[in-house]
Amino acid sequence: MKPDKRPVRLVPWSAGVPFDTLACDVPEAIVVTDSVGRVTHVSVGAAALWGYTPEEIIGTPVADLMTPDETAVRHRDGTALDTPVHLFPLGSDEQPAGFVLVAGGRPDSAGEGGDAALVTWAFDQHPTAFLIYDHEARIQRLNTTMSRIMGYREDEMRGRFLAEIVPGSVYEEIERRIRRVLETGQPEYTEPFVRTPGEARAHAWFMDIFPLKNAAGQVRGVAVSASDFSQQYDSRERLALLSEARTRIGASLDVQGTAQELAEVVVPRFADVVSVDLLESVVLGGLPGPVPSGPVPLRRAAYRTAFAPASHTPVPGTVQRHPRSSPIARCLVDGRAARHAITDREIVRWLADDPAQAEQIRACGIRSLIVVPIRVRGSTLGTVLFGRRATALEPFGPECLAVTEDLVARAAICLDNARRFTRDSGIALALQRSLLPRGPTMHPAVETAVRYLPAGGEVQAGGDWFDVIPLPGARVGLVIGDVVGHGVHASATMGRLRTAVRTLADIDLPPDELLTHLDDIVTHAEGEQDTDGTLGDIPGDIGATCVYAVYDPVSGTCSLARAGHPAPLLIPPDDSGGVIDTPVGPPLGLGSLPFEATELTVPEGSLLALFTDGLVTADGRDIDDGVAALRRALAQPASSLEELADTVLRTLCPGPRDDDIALLLARTRVLDRDHVAGWDLSGDPAVVCEARKRVRDLLTTWKLEEEAFVTELVVSELVTNAIRYAPGPIHLQLVKERALICEVSDGSSIAPHLRRARLSDEGGRGLFMVAELTRRWGTRYTRTGKTIWAEQSIGER
Repeated sequence: MKPDKRPVRLVPWSAGVPFDTLACDVPEAIVVTDSVGRVTHVSVGAAALWGYTPEEIIGTPVADLMTPDETAVRHRDGTALDTPVHLFPLGSDEQPAGFVLVAGGRPDSAGEGGDAALVTWAFDQHPTAFLIYDHEARIQRLNTTMSRIMGYREDEMRGRFLAEIVPGSVYEEIERRIRRVLETGQPEYTEPFVRTPGEARAHAWFMDIFPLKNAAGQVRGVAVSASDFSQQYDSRERLALLSEARTRIGASLDVQGTAQELAEVVVPRFADVVSVDLLESVVLGGLPGPVPSGPVPLRRAAYRTAFAPASHTPVPGTVQRHPRSSPIARCLVDGRAARHAITDREIVRWLADDPAQAEQIRACGIRSLIVVPIRVRGSTLGTVLFGRRATALEPFGPECLAVTEDLVARAAICLDNARRFTRDSGIALALQRSLLPRGPTMHPAVETAVRYLPAGGEVQAGGDWFDVIPLPGARVGLVIGDVVGHGVHASATMGRLRTAVRTLADIDLPPDELLTHLDDIVTHAEGEQDTDGTLGDIPGDIGATCVYAVYDPVSGTCSLARAGHPAPLLIPPDDSGGVIDTPVGPPLGLGSLPFEATELTVPEGSLLALFTDGLVTADGRDIDDGVAALRRALAQPASSLEELADTVLRTLCPGPRDDDIALLLARTRVLDRDHVAGWDLSGDPAVVCEARKRVRDLLTTWKLEEEAFVTELVVSELVTNAIRYAPGPIHLQLVKERALICEVSDGSSIAPHLRRARLSDEGGRGLFMVAELTRRWGTRYTRTGKTIWAEQSIGER
C-alpha cells in the first residue's frame, strides 16, 4: 500500500480503518495492545511484516508475534526477521493501559529482512564515516566507522554537541558550519587537518555537511560525511611545496639569503627542522674544492625549526666539522641523498662519534631525517638536512626522498647563481676599491675627506669614482664621476676613465678641455665595440657623468666643468653658499655639445662638496630635495672633515641603498707671502741678472740657501728663453711648499721641447740642464699664453 502524506493515525480495527504509515520517517509496522497484551490495533505495514491479515492479528497475544525468547519478530512461517523492535508502555505504572510495539522494515523476497534493514546495514557498514545531527545540532546517529574514528560509542555521543565531546578550535569550527547548514539549508564543504580522539596522528579530512529535509522541504537535521584523504593531501602538498619553491627560492642573490629561503619554504609544512650547510669556499663565492680526507668542515648557511631552537644550536655562520661517519659527510662525498630513522645503525654510530651533533638531535627530538647533497653542474656545494619529530609529522617515507631531491635541485641552481653573484660582486668591489684613492689625500691646497659606499642588497658594485690629483704650482685637481651600470664591467670602465683623467690632468689641461678630450676617448671607444660583428653589451662609459675642478691655492680660484653630473656645492666660511652655478655639458660619449668651464674665487676655508647622484637620491628623494638635504647636512657642526663626511652619510642614507655613493669633501687653503713670491719682468736681457738676485735674496729669507745655486740656474734659463722667444709680459713666481716651484709665464703659446744638443750646436742645452737639475718640469697653457714650471726638491741637491 502506497502511503499518502498524512500523519499516522491509530484507530480500532472494528472501525474498519487501518493504521496508516504515511510519513517517510515513521516505521511501517505498529501494533497496539491492551493491558493484558492482546492486539487491539495494527497498521497496514504490520500485516505485511508478519504475513497475517489484520483480522488474524486482532485479538492475538502479542507474544505470538515474537520468537520464543522475545528478541525478534517471527514471521507467519516461523522465520525470525532481522528487524529492530521497540516496545513502549502506555498509561502509568499504577494504571497500565497496554503497549505499543514498533517494528521497522518490510520483508524482502528472500524473507531475511526489509528495506529498512538494508538501509541500516548500509549506514553502519559504510567505510566512510557518517554522522547525523538533529535540528538542534545534537548528535543522533553515527556509523561504525565514525565511532572508531571518534573513539566513542554511539550511545556515548547521542544527544550531545560535538564540541562538548571533543573540544578544540577545529571541532568548534565544524559545529559552527553544522549550525549554519541548519539555518541556511545550504550544504558546505571543509578540509580540516586534525587528529581525532580515535586516531594516533593527525589526518587530512574532507567533510560534506548537507541538510536533511522532510517532504515539505524543512530542514530537520544535518548529515556529515567524512573521509580521510591524507594520501591525496600529501601529494597535493608536495606539488604545492615544489610550486612555492619555484617562486620563493632565488628571490635574493645572496648565498645565505637563498639558503634561508629554502628553509622557510620547507618548515613547518614539510619538515620540523632544516639545516643548510655549505662548503666555506661556496659561501665566499668560490668554487668548491676537494673534500678533505678527515672531518669535513661546513659553514651553516641557514637553520630553521618549527619550534623554539635549543640554546646550543649553532647559528648561521658558524663552522661545524662533521666526522666521516656522519650522513652529511657521506652525502657530500657520495653525492647521493639518503633517508634514515634515528635508530638506524649508521645513525647510532654517527651520534656516538659526534657528541655535539647527538646533543642537538636529542634536543630537537628528531626521529626521522633525510640528507640531500646540493649538486649543480657537476659540483657539490653542500648538503641539506631535513628532520621530523615523532610528535608532529609522520616519519619520512620513500616518496619524501624524491620530493627533497627535486626541492634541493631547484635550490642548488639558485645557490649557484648567488655564489656566482657573490664572486662577481667581490671582484667588482675589489677592483673598484683598488682603483680609488685610499683615505684622504694630503695636499697643501686642500684638506680632503672621501667616502665610497657600494650599493647594498643584490646590486653589484657600480662605477662611482673620485680622485684627488696633485697638479704643478701647488694646485690640485678634484674629480668625481658615475659610470652607467654595475658589476665588473662598470668597475673596469671606471678604471679606464680614471686613468684617462689622470693622463689628461698630467698635461695640465683646463677642465673644459679635459672633458672634451675625455669625451673623444669615450666616443672612439664606442666605435671600437663589437669589431667581430656581433652584438655586445653597451659600454658602461657611454653616458657616464663627470665633474672636474682645479683649485689654485696661490690665486684662491677654482675652475670647473661638468659632463652631465650634478653640480658641486661650495660653502664659504660664512655659510652663505650653495650649488655652484656652472653650465652642464652632455654625458660622456655623446660628442654633441661643447663643455664650458666656470671660474670663481674661493675664500680660504671654504668647503667644496663633490658627490654622485646616489647620495642625494637615496630613500627615493627627488634630486633637488636631496641636494637641499645635503646642504643642511654640510652646515652641521663637526670637529673634523672626516666627522662631517660621516655625518652626511648618516643623515642622507641611513638605510639600505640601491645605488653606489661617492662623496668628496675639500676644505680650501690659500698660500700666503711666506710661501709665494712673484715679479713682473721686462723683455730686457739685463733683467735676468736682477731676477737671479731677487731669487737669491728670497731663498735666504726662506732659509733655503742650499737650493739657491740650482734655482738661479733654472730661473736664468727660463727667463732667458722667455725673453728670447716669447712676446708680451713675463712673470716670475716662486712657490714654497713641499717642493720649491719656479714658474715663468709669457704671452706665447709655443712650448719648448727638450732635445739633446750636438757638439756643434750653439743652443739647446739650457732646458736639458733644467730637466737634469730638477725633479720634474713641464708646460701648461693659459688663456694669455703659457707657463713653464720646474719643481725642485727641498733639502736635496
